[in-house]
Amino acid sequence: MKVTEWEAFKAQGIPGRLEAARLGKNPTVVARVPSGWAVLGDSQLLEGYSLIVADPIVSCLNDLSLETQLQFMRDVVLLGRAIQDVTGCARVNYGIYGNTDPFLHAHVFARYAWEELEHAKHPVWRHYTNNQLYAEEVLFDLEK
Repeated sequence: MKVTEWEAFKAQGIPGRLEAARLGKNPTVVARVPSGWAVLGDSQLLEGYSLIVADPIVSCLNDLSLETQLQFMRDVVLLGRAIQDVTGCARVNYGIYGNTDPFLHAHVFARYAWEELEHAKHPVWRHYTNNQLYAEEVLFDLEK
C-alpha cells in the first residue's frame, strides 16, 4: 500500500500535522489563528469537531506567558462560536488534556440535540466508542 504524503505527516502526530499545516499540505486546516492552527478533527461523528493546535509547539498551557495563554483561549472560544454558527449545534464543549499527545491543543466539540442523553451528558470519549468515532463514514473527508 502506498502511503500518501498526508498520511506520512499524520503518522508523526501533532508535530507532523503542524509541519503539514505550515507547508500548506494539511487538508484539515480551517484557518491560521494567532496562537496556532484551527483544524478539523479526524472524526466528524459530531460534525464540526475541531481543534486549536498551538504553534509554536509547547507541551502545555502553563508553558506559555499569560498573554499567550489568553490568546490561545480566545482562539479556542472563537472557534467554538464559529462551529456553533456553522453547524447550529445545541452547545459546544471544550477540552484541553495533553495526556495522549503531550503538545498543547484544545478540542472543540459540537454537541447536538439528537444525541442520546446518556452520550450528551458526558465527555465524548466516555460514551462514544472508537468504533463509532472512527468509523469510515464519519472520518474527515475533504470532499464532504
